[in-house]
Parts: sequence; structure tokens; C-alpha cells
Amino acid sequence: MAQMRVSDAAELLAVSPDTVRRWIDGGRLTATKGGGPVLVDGADLARLAQEIAHPAPVGPVTDESARNRMRGIVTEVLRDGVMAQVSLQAGPFRVVSLMSREAADELGLEPGVVAVASIKSTNVVIGTPGSAS
Repeated sequence: MAQMRVSDAAELLAVSPDTVRRWIDGGRLTATKGGGPVLVDGADLARLAQEIAHPAPVGPVTDESARNRMRGIVTEVLRDGVMAQVSLQAGPFRVVSLMSREAADELGLEPGVVAVASIKSTNVVIGTPGSAS
């Protein structure tokens, strides 16, 4: 099961660590409290990210590049014999990538895992932080 520190969960959801702690205390988010740092359950964080996501405001694009990277949390992985469909919640944006099942397995993509979507043209490539892309 993927777990992360409160500060990392807050960064992914674009809220303060105090907000994440209040959600834990209020039962909105599951966490493990022990002798070390409080760890948030990644799958539960993925569920909450989808719940609080808002659609992007409509308006002109002011900044763009040929290559964009969006850090987020994996919310769903659907696998069949050969292919995998990976859904990533990056702030208010849901990004879906189709890749080989082998690639998804090698990257360890499961709900709650932090990943980065690299978007260029019509292709979306997802990798985990620290992995070679």
C-alpha cells in the first residue's frame, strides 16, 4: 500500500499540511499514526483528490510549451492481458494514459502512487519521480 507524509499529500492536493491534518482528524482522510511521522494512505488520497477536483476555468491559454509535466496521484489502473489504462489526478486535471501492462507493472502504478505525466502532442507518458524517463 502506498503511503506518504502529510506535507507531500498537502502538496499534491494544493492545500496546507494543516488542512490535511484536519481532514485526518475529521475522518475524511485515512492515515497511520505511530512513533514516526504521520503517513497518509495513498489510495484514500487518490479518492479525495478526485472528490475535491474542480474543472479548470475557461479562458485563453497564456503559457504553453511543447513539453508539459503534470505531477499527480494515480487514481485508477485498469489492466488486461497486454495493455493498461492509467488515470492520474493532477490538481483539477484528470489525465489518462494507455501503456503496455508490462510498463505499468514495472513502474509499480497503483492507486495512491505519485507519478508524473509528460504530455507532448497526442502522447501521454507517465513515470514515477526519480525514475528514468
